[in-house]
Amino acid sequence: MVRAFGDADVIAHTRTSLDITDASAVARAVEDSSPDIVVNCAAFNDVDGAESAPLDALAVNAFAVRSLARAAANAGAVLVHYSTDFVFDGRASSPYDEQATPSPQSAYAVSKLLGEWFALDTPHGLVLRVESLFGSPPSWTGRRGTLDRLVAGLEERRELRVFTDRIVSPSYTADVAAATRYLVEMEAPHGIYHCVNEGQATWYAIVLEAATILGVTPALVPIEMDQMPLKAARPRYCALSTQKLRSAGFAMPTWQDALRRWLRARRTPTT
Repeated sequence: MVRAFGDADVIAHTRTSLDITDASAVARAVEDSSPDIVVNCAAFNDVDGAESAPLDALAVNAFAVRSLARAAANAGAVLVHYSTDFVFDGRASSPYDEQATPSPQSAYAVSKLLGEWFALDTPHGLVLRVESLFGSPPSWTGRRGTLDRLVAGLEERRELRVFTDRIVSPSYTADVAAATRYLVEMEAPHGIYHCVNEGQATWYAIVLEAATILGVTPALVPIEMDQMPLKAARPRYCALSTQKLRSAGFAMPTWQDALRRWLRARRTPTT
């Protein structure tokens, strides 16, 4: 996100510099900087962990968003907040659009849906639903997304257990950032936008594609979700439609194209 807005004056807070669960600290930070845009990239995204720590999930994913929304509204700023496909129950058979009725099935999902409501309770709130985010560089030391971990496993020639019955529309962080900037600059109408790469596939198919791009022979063990001891329910089918985003003038590349660009970038030395 910092790179996407690199020609602007960006204040990039971390968890150390700003605790977004502290409403007073949020209000002071926004008032002191008088921003045009507030972008919330923070989330409690330990899906299974939220089942035993629902208050922690609510604090970050819901009530902190309320504080950010109030502060942004007081500053007359646009608020951009990221949500998730988990707000749906996964029982659909075609990509969910923004008009589909949410039906969260876990503590994490409930907390994210509440965050959406708080974000939209502002004059200039944009909620971008993303899923299966990928895009970290090899040097990244923070928590990795599912695809990042699976690609690392391919590169290390490890055996990988991969879902054959969970269908997703992955989101490349560079493309999400570009779409975010576009919507803000075009003063897109307040509301929800699905911001994922075009297309859908099972995790198994995605990992096979990554292996082909990397030129490695994968050691994959196909499994179904019922075979894994998951505390929290996951939507099996969670492809999202990007028609609304496309109608606003921004066409997300296919997930295959995004995957190729990311893997190529991982292999290109940076200076």
